[in-house]
Amino acid sequence: MPLIDRRHLSFVLDEVLDAKSILQLPAFATFDRDSVEQILDAAEKLAITEFLPSYQLLDADDARMENGRVALPAEIGRALNAFREQGFFRMAADAEHGGLGLPRLIANAAFLWFQAANISIANYAMLTQSAAELLAQHATPAQMQRYLLPLVEGRFLGTMALSEPHAGSSLGDITTTAKPLSDGRYAIRGAKMWISGGEHDMGENIVHLMLARIEGAPSGTKGISLFIVPRKRLDEEDKLTIWNNVTLTSLNHKMGQRGTVNTALSLGEGGETIGEIVGAPGQGLACMFTMMNEARIGVSMGAVAHASAAYQHALGYARERLQGRHPDNKDPASPQVALIAHADVRRMLLLQKAAAEGGIALALYLAKLADLKKAAATPGERNDAGLLLDLLTPVFKAWMSEECLTANSNAMQVLGGAGYTRDHPVEQHYRDNRLNPIHEGTNGIQAIDLLGRKVGMAEGRGLELLLAEIERTSNRASQHPQLASQSAALDAACVALGSITKHLAGVRRTDGPRASLAKASMYMDLFGTITFAWIWLAQAVEAAASCPSEPGPELDFRLGLLQTCTFVFERNLPRYRQLLEPLLSPDDPVLAMRDEWFGPAS
Repeated sequence: MPLIDRRHLSFVLDEVLDAKSILQLPAFATFDRDSVEQILDAAEKLAITEFLPSYQLLDADDARMENGRVALPAEIGRALNAFREQGFFRMAADAEHGGLGLPRLIANAAFLWFQAANISIANYAMLTQSAAELLAQHATPAQMQRYLLPLVEGRFLGTMALSEPHAGSSLGDITTTAKPLSDGRYAIRGAKMWISGGEHDMGENIVHLMLARIEGAPSGTKGISLFIVPRKRLDEEDKLTIWNNVTLTSLNHKMGQRGTVNTALSLGEGGETIGEIVGAPGQGLACMFTMMNEARIGVSMGAVAHASAAYQHALGYARERLQGRHPDNKDPASPQVALIAHADVRRMLLLQKAAAEGGIALALYLAKLADLKKAAATPGERNDAGLLLDLLTPVFKAWMSEECLTANSNAMQVLGGAGYTRDHPVEQHYRDNRLNPIHEGTNGIQAIDLLGRKVGMAEGRGLELLLAEIERTSNRASQHPQLASQSAALDAACVALGSITKHLAGVRRTDGPRASLAKASMYMDLFGTITFAWIWLAQAVEAAASCPSEPGPELDFRLGLLQTCTFVFERNLPRYRQLLEPLLSPDDPVLAMRDEWFGPAS
């Protein structure tokens, strides 16, 4: 059975997002729709043949620590070698850096296949590509030559080394130090925790992009700098020389995504660990946000891929598994019906279809924004695309990862007891997906980022752009009789979003950030619910615009989209109304709760 509905993927690319307009930009003019189709074909084939077969195996055969090194199943290295040999590490990197220069819209569509097939292996590629993007934007030409080209080629693999044992998301509290050396490099000393891909032998080298504090730098985030810390040092001829004293101290054994090794590292203990500064001193966090935002989108793409793969499995099972009879049929001798015939199973399948296909559309919309930010015709268009991308990144990461996790729970439920066993992959999809609301910034942090920073950036320009985009979709929808009520409902929701945003800005001014940000998660739920309804209405408009008159698979496909949109508007969008009263309330039960009321201290 498929991992992703290829017909839906093509529909989103061609009709919803107009991929042709991106391919016509000068930066991407070497590609056409035929070449895109070949890339998607190759990605699907490689994902199914090299990534998918080891999906459950990697879950059962966890990473091990042997003689201070990581031991991983050979299947991971073989899949990454195939990924490298077919050029997929190079997809979105610029040609001047050794890449293919694909639009993000196409590269991310292709990468969804690998995430749906085996997220544990895909993570190594995602982190490496994100590291390459950071260096492409912030590294010196010499650093690009030494580190960027091997990352783009997939010979070196990348990590982000931010967290420490005492400081997870609170990066202003990190204590890893960087001592200046006479040659302009730095001696790094400290400890890092939760480093995915932090130690292994699957590439020629590992490039850790690491946050540390230069000796004498101020406390807090203003004193943080960013360093390239390779596993093996390079000499003046860029040849790998000696080990850089990045020591593996332990492994973190996880609930899911077990094939992506997660490590605790020690730096500078057995000898000097040498790093090269990236960007200016004290600008480390600003530079690192390039990689963090890349990874946040990659994380939620993984959540969407899990939702899609599990949905396809649950759908196939529901069509094949005979179970019970309709409630108005009292004859025990009559034939049983397939699970999909039962109303509650159909409800759960619709929830999954909505999450998976809505998530794919939103993921690729963000990819299109990244392309426009880079290559649109005018500076104004590029700036606006960047603002929209910044605004929607935390929404996609947080809200979508939660919705896709719920979809995976429903996939298990469709299979009943069988869904709770390892005989089917849906329970693993759920466990693997449970990480996505946590890593690369927990969803609570994403909500604080959205309300505390993103909606107010550029005097609210990003939100204005989004509301204008939604209004354009709504206006088009109002021209279709079957979508008119949905258009009106979305308009009302957007009015509420604008009003709540202004209200919470006023709370911040009068009562301080603690009072307003206590409502950040509810605001994220409101914002995400409305955004999700919009991306579904955008799909419904295109589905309605080209519905064939004759029965057949294409009519069924489009009617399925229209009915799913109806489901989203009737069952999902109304959630926003439940949030209005608590968001407007001057009292907050969370802040009013005293520590001792939670229960006695142990």
